[in-house]
Amino acid sequence: MVERVPDNVMEAPFSIKVQLVLDSIEKMLIEKNRKYGNSALEPLGVFSQLSAKEGLLIRIDDKLKRIKNGSLEKDDEDVVNDLIGYLILLKIHA
Repeated sequence: MVERVPDNVMEAPFSIKVQLVLDSIEKMLIEKNRKYGNSALEPLGVFSQLSAKEGLLIRIDDKLKRIKNGSLEKDDEDVVNDLIGYLILLKIHA
């Protein structure tokens, strides 16, 4: 799904590290948009009548709760990348 930043990136100059991380987030967002459509910014609204912004804020809260509950210790999901992705979508929505 999402490419991980290579371990040797820590040896790279700061600007390269930033670009690698941003590229990874960009790929994730484009892949998810392709897979799910533009559902984050244009929700279908069948069961929920929340606005796109409210939906994003709920997803951000959920990711923050997972981080608080220790999800950073697990390998099953990249919660930080998802959180960054939702924050970017919130910025796009604004």
